[in-house]
Amino acid sequence: MTILSLSNLTKRYGRDTALDAVDLELKAGERVALLGHNGAGKSTLMKLVLGLVDRSAGDISVAGHAPGSPVARALTAYLPENVAFHPALTGREQIRHYLRLRGGNPKDADALLDKVGLADAARRRIGTYSKGMRQRVGLAQALIGSPRLMVLDEPTSGLDPVSRREFYALLDELAARGTAILLSSHALSEVEARTDRIVILSKGRKVSEGTLGDLRTQAALPLTVHVRAKAGRESMVASAFPEATAAAGMLTLTCPQTAKLEMMTRLSGAADAIADFDVVPPGLDDIYAHISRRAA
Repeated sequence: MTILSLSNLTKRYGRDTALDAVDLELKAGERVALLGHNGAGKSTLMKLVLGLVDRSAGDISVAGHAPGSPVARALTAYLPENVAFHPALTGREQIRHYLRLRGGNPKDADALLDKVGLADAARRRIGTYSKGMRQRVGLAQALIGSPRLMVLDEPTSGLDPVSRREFYALLDELAARGTAILLSSHALSEVEARTDRIVILSKGRKVSEGTLGDLRTQAALPLTVHVRAKAGRESMVASAFPEATAAAGMLTLTCPQTAKLEMMTRLSGAADAIADFDVVPPGLDDIYAHISRRAA
């Protein structure tokens, strides 16, 4: 089932085009990362999805409903990068307030806070919370009502590494239950392994979309190969890979992705002299930088 559908979506502010004819679909259970430099159009796209601004052209729907409509609002949850709550309220009081606003049961507050790891701080005033704890309060309010679509803007901002892992585990759980997730993040190493598709925006246009494997193919960046020779066999390995550079006892070279089998054959031919090797594909950081530069 399609949860979010964008077709030729365009937003103009006077003569400036913030979003230019973007097409995108999210189905139930999909996790899609939205990447782009500052000013690429990510925030504008999210505002349009949430119904906070009106489109200039194109179509957009949330499970078949207009963005900002009562039904779409009930189906959508949003977590901004910088959350703000009343410092005098406790975590429990704040979530109870949001539950009342969304027609939920205030007694569910403790369960929500427990799910985001704030059970022990439920009675503390939010003014005493760290930034990461406030972000967890924001996540707790986003979970109210079992949303069909979650829109997350830099959701792990302020979270420590363990909390980030727990956060993505929670997103995996939501996706498994059918929630579609659209998130923007500059922490590319995080989204690399925890999203199903990646969308790259540049100057308001969608310049690339697909799985990490799809983007690797589009970017066509080379693989990096690290080879460590057995003691006393360094010269033999160096002669087998004359194009390699040596540093810290390791030889490093690159090869096109289309030449992986040829490289494996060469490594196999020198196996008696090789102690270890690694073949490293380009990461999302490199792919994103390459596609963004090419689009610019």
